[in-house]
Amino acid sequence: MTPAPSASSAAPRIAIVGSGFAGVGMAIRLQQMGITSFTVYEAASAIGGTWRDNTYPGAACDVPSHLYSFSFEANPAWSRAFSSQAEILTYLQHCARKYGVDRYVRCNAKVSAARFDQARQIWLVELDTNGARETIEADVLIAANGPLSRPALPRIAGIERFEGKLFHSARWDHAYPLDGKRVAVIGTGASAIQFVPKIQPRVAHLDLFQRTAPWVMPKQDKPIGPRAQWLFRTLPFTQRFVRSAIYWQLESRGIAFIVNPKLMKMPMKFGLSYLERRVKDPALRAKLTPNHRLGCKRVLLSSDYYPAVCQPNVEVVTSGIREIVAEGILSEDGVLHRADAIICGTGFQVNDVPAPFEVTGLDGTELSTLWLRDGPEAYLGTSIANFPNFFMIAGPNTGLGHNSMIYMIESQLRYIGDCLRVLRKRNARTMTLRADVQREFNARLQQQMQRAVWTSGCHSWYQTQSGKVTAIWPGFTFSFRKRTRRVRPKDYRFAR
Repeated sequence: MTPAPSASSAAPRIAIVGSGFAGVGMAIRLQQMGITSFTVYEAASAIGGTWRDNTYPGAACDVPSHLYSFSFEANPAWSRAFSSQAEILTYLQHCARKYGVDRYVRCNAKVSAARFDQARQIWLVELDTNGARETIEADVLIAANGPLSRPALPRIAGIERFEGKLFHSARWDHAYPLDGKRVAVIGTGASAIQFVPKIQPRVAHLDLFQRTAPWVMPKQDKPIGPRAQWLFRTLPFTQRFVRSAIYWQLESRGIAFIVNPKLMKMPMKFGLSYLERRVKDPALRAKLTPNHRLGCKRVLLSSDYYPAVCQPNVEVVTSGIREIVAEGILSEDGVLHRADAIICGTGFQVNDVPAPFEVTGLDGTELSTLWLRDGPEAYLGTSIANFPNFFMIAGPNTGLGHNSMIYMIESQLRYIGDCLRVLRKRNARTMTLRADVQREFNARLQQQMQRAVWTSGCHSWYQTQSGKVTAIWPGFTFSFRKRTRRVRPKDYRFAR
């Protein structure tokens, strides 16, 4: 079985894994290049990726709407400065329909493994389709399933003994009524600060288990009125101007993240002032005061989180969790926090875990083995040595702390498209990244990382247990765009 009807007998068969912004964007890019011999394999029953899965109350983006969208498909109808999950998902579905790539998406087809056949120089991709096993062939394999696709349940003793309801925020159980219940929330990251204010008025009591106090800044969110929407629709250049202004405003913040973290002192003063204004109780304010430099962990945006945790039915628990028992959570100080439900806002499996699916390259090289040994590593977050014709989108060291991931994704779409162009121009069967290129690139990258804020002392999901930062790009986004504008053929080995 081939991934899709081929435009010609010579067209490469391309398998794309995942149908979020990366997968849909890659499909659109290929179609614009005149390539239609591809299929997007989606494990779920519908497209959408992160924005399909994260339906928890209050789910929204923390990047302004005009920038969190494809540059080639402006949306003049954004209703708010920061879009909700539902609105972003609708936008992504619109893009798939408008550009006609939805017909190339095969849902309920989970990619479980991929192995490169050296004799035939093709990828053998194993699918799990509603319990049935199937193997398809592809000339090119593109992993677009992203780093935030696998929820991470906490490794807490006794978690299986809990007799109430337990779920992860990325798998929200909307059928379970929280009203009047005692609820425990584990984690105070990007998801928790959005759903806690939404469920706090509904629950009888909420225990919020916090390991590290995050930096929370006010979210400058507001509606975008009909007049502005009309202007963007009638005069598209006005929206392009707004998008550009937002981009450079956010990009300028990169100076403090990347060049000189000491510049964080001023925004840290602002953050502490905001905390003091919003939280009057000194004891609670002390619990909520961060003990690390701003930016070392993800900076969170919310204007309703602090007011929510100040309510009398909320307790912020800073004592560690000893174990989970049938009735609730036992903290290290010996207190039993009874709960009807436990919600895990504990993020995703990014570091110190295997690859999202089993990938085997040249001479039996297993991607998971490499990543578990040294942490996730790639070249420009896209190519990996010993894995011919295998590309990633939003791969290692492409994440951001200050700007829009869609910008990074579009840079990679251009780069992968150029790789396919070079393959065709050279009449080559495969292209494989040189190991020395990957090694030298990552050595420079980690050296550059040492001056950035992400290595300033705290431990975050950006890092492996050893402290190696593998999730973040230690530079400006325009520098990544420049590096990925064209392929350097000398970085690869080609086979005819």
